[in-house]
Amino acid sequence: MSDPIPTVTLPSGISVPALGQGTWNMGENAADATREIESLKAGLSLGLTLIDTAEMYAEGGAEKVAGRAIAGQRDEVFLVSKVYPWNASRRGTIEACDRSLQRLGTDRIDLYLLHWRGDHPLADTVAAFEELQQAGKIGAWGVSNFDVDDMQELLAVPGGENVAANQVLYNLGRRGIEYDLLPFCQERNIPIMAYSPIEQGRLLHHPDLVDIAKAYQATPAQVALAFVLERDGVIAIPKTSHPHRVEENRGALDLDITDEDWAVLDAAFPPPARKTSLAML
Repeated sequence: MSDPIPTVTLPSGISVPALGQGTWNMGENAADATREIESLKAGLSLGLTLIDTAEMYAEGGAEKVAGRAIAGQRDEVFLVSKVYPWNASRRGTIEACDRSLQRLGTDRIDLYLLHWRGDHPLADTVAAFEELQQAGKIGAWGVSNFDVDDMQELLAVPGGENVAANQVLYNLGRRGIEYDLLPFCQERNIPIMAYSPIEQGRLLHHPDLVDIAKAYQATPAQVALAFVLERDGVIAIPKTSHPHRVEENRGALDLDITDEDWAVLDAAFPPPARKTSLAML
């Protein structure tokens, strides 16, 4: 029997699964669409009901794939999408959201993020987010690829205190946020969404990770995911287009890694000893 999926609570009080599904690189090839949709549906059936997408991914193609995957079960899904920085003016954000809604085939996005910092003033983007929320087109808003100084600036903007999440690159091999950004957000109950939580597979051949995975009759990817899921207030959004990999991801929640084995991984993938610039892919 699988363990229940842990949840992370957003500032609004809504709880979402700590393990969701990403869609980066989906929607790029029409020949792959059926498998991508089936993969997302498989995840939904396993309780991975948070789906993350963006207008950037295949220039809206991933949103179309996500929309087809959630058709008929929209109310069971927590849907996340993102606006390009160059679209994030007050008017541009609203227009971009409308386009995303159309591609997704829905009347609302549960969490709408600014994909990364651009040239438009944060105050304008936040004002647009607040307007979209009041109109019922989004349930909450957040940011992506924001470091501590960006978050401080955001929180000083009118309405900025309503930020509901920050999506950043975080995995065993990219632990820089543990020095300052992760504690900063944890103290303020702002969830972190970890994209590329297995570093797009590049972590998985590390001998220590392989050895520990074998000891638990697990895969290296499952142990790497378990590391991210061990953190308070962190949501992992691995992407896969293969239904069997979705089941593998779900299995990461059933691992109970000992403190001794976490210590081995700490030695293999040391936590940061100083401030580093925010990593991005």
